[in-house]
Amino acid sequence: MPEKELRVRIAPSPTGSLHLGTVRTALYNYVLVKKHKGKFILRIEDTDAARNKGEYTKEILDGFKWLGIEFDEGPYYQSERLDLYKKLAQKLLDEGKAYHCFCTQQELEDLRKVQRTARMPEKYDNRHRNLTEEEKKKFLDEGRKPVLRFKLPDNQDIKWHDGIRGDICINTNDLGGDLVIMRADGIPLYNFAVVVDDGDMGITLILRGDDHLHNTAKQIPIYEALGYKVPDFAHAPLIFTHDKEKLSKRKHGDIANIDKYQKEGYLPEALKNYLVHMSWTKPDKSEEEVFSLDEIASVFDLDRISKNPAVYDLIKLNWFNNHYIKEKSTEEILELSKRFLGKDLDLSKYSKDKILLMIDAVKAGLNKLDELPGLIKFFFDDKFEFDSEENQKILSSDSSKKVLEKILASLDLMNFNDPKECKKTVDVIGKELGLKGKDLYWPLRVALSGSNKGPDLGLIISLLGKDKVKARIQRAPSVLV
Repeated sequence: MPEKELRVRIAPSPTGSLHLGTVRTALYNYVLVKKHKGKFILRIEDTDAARNKGEYTKEILDGFKWLGIEFDEGPYYQSERLDLYKKLAQKLLDEGKAYHCFCTQQELEDLRKVQRTARMPEKYDNRHRNLTEEEKKKFLDEGRKPVLRFKLPDNQDIKWHDGIRGDICINTNDLGGDLVIMRADGIPLYNFAVVVDDGDMGITLILRGDDHLHNTAKQIPIYEALGYKVPDFAHAPLIFTHDKEKLSKRKHGDIANIDKYQKEGYLPEALKNYLVHMSWTKPDKSEEEVFSLDEIASVFDLDRISKNPAVYDLIKLNWFNNHYIKEKSTEEILELSKRFLGKDLDLSKYSKDKILLMIDAVKAGLNKLDELPGLIKFFFDDKFEFDSEENQKILSSDSSKKVLEKILASLDLMNFNDPKECKKTVDVIGKELGLKGKDLYWPLRVALSGSNKGPDLGLIISLLGKDKVKARIQRAPSVLV
């Protein structure tokens, strides 16, 4: 693979946000093209005027740009290709491969009710496939506006070798009857427009989700009827939740959409790495999981994609993101996090060098960049509360009061320019009081930051400086009592 130029595409619809599954499929197409030096085409399937939104189109384009997924052609817009669809639909009609269907929605619903009652598969029964001219005229005189249906072959096995799932066979009797390819208003439906586009654009491989298996069986006869070469197909497994439900915005909210991860400070390289590994495994089965797309492309093959559903795993995604955050320089983290930091914190309170020290102290624990303000907020907030039960317990002991009072009395001895020296002073005080570990450090941590966890204690003292350290200790409950 391939003997000819590989041409693949991704074709999202701007009826919703850019979905994780769409991006994962795009990534598989992208690395395959990089490996085989093919062409990757972007097409926007925007014929659903009632549901399309310009904001979704922008989000799709921005999302791919953010991820660094580049296209060789496009974006093409289906809404700009309506004349071609109409021309080819008329060709099928003229050749007797399609026909006008005048069924009303009520008639179709009545048919489905009868089939449900009889416990039969629900499908169109092709009742208008062979209407006489007299019958057509009667319907037209009644004011009925026909749709155009494609004549599927009767009781024919549609077979193809799928690049992921192997040999597939679906009988046309299981496809729901002759399918509508053009609405009464002249707008093409998905299964027709996509065939026209893929045939016209010379797509040689269609790699998409396995929810399209039956669509593929419907589309292959249309390719043949239009005289297009039938492309190769590969159907990747869908993304499911741990509850074995298909990941969707309707059921699972924003976790299904790329926009959420951009807004929360996930790094594009982390998301790409995570999505590729959802269903694909490296051939050497090494324990190493972090690779660039170029490295993945060099060893990527469709037969390494699992047939089983991928499972959305936020813990794993956070692991990847944490890895890439730690790989970044502190300067890079600051630049990437400014949109989060500027919302909640007055960065003018500290010099850039001090802010970099704060970030460096906490970045190893970051799962995503929007967590950063919360981890360093205490540096900027002098009036945090001590109201948690744990804090109250830590600060209520006699030993805590002794530690804090001793620190207050020793502030003039501290070298606030050196975090290590600040910590040494605290340790000396601990020896004098016969205290160490949490009995020594926790009261001071809580008094200075409102938490018994966080960055290096010496760094906290050094960055806050003498005046802030003094003021915060003085307002601690154990000192006020």
